[in-house]
Amino acid sequence: MATNKPKTKTRAVFIRTVTSYYTGEVLEENDLEIVLVKAAWIADTGRFAQAMATGEFSEVEPYPDEFEVGVNRGSVTDIVRNWPHPLPRAQK
Repeated sequence: MATNKPKTKTRAVFIRTVTSYYTGEVLEENDLEIVLVKAAWIADTGRFAQAMATGEFSEVEPYPDEFEVGVNRGSVTDIVRNWPHPLPRAQK
């Protein structure tokens, strides 16, 4: 049986879902969602391999730093769990 007990983590990630991309710092994870702070919705990555190598995106829509953004685990296709670049915080 699945539990909803959160696992506390602090790390920067890039998350790809079936329809969107997100960056952020993991606040918590549970069976249903990954909760991010300092999150941004990446509206357009530009060339994907270049974005992964440089951390630069064509379009970025950041959430305010203190917002807790839940990303549903059921929509996640992959996660870069060791995002090495600064998190994008400016709208672009």
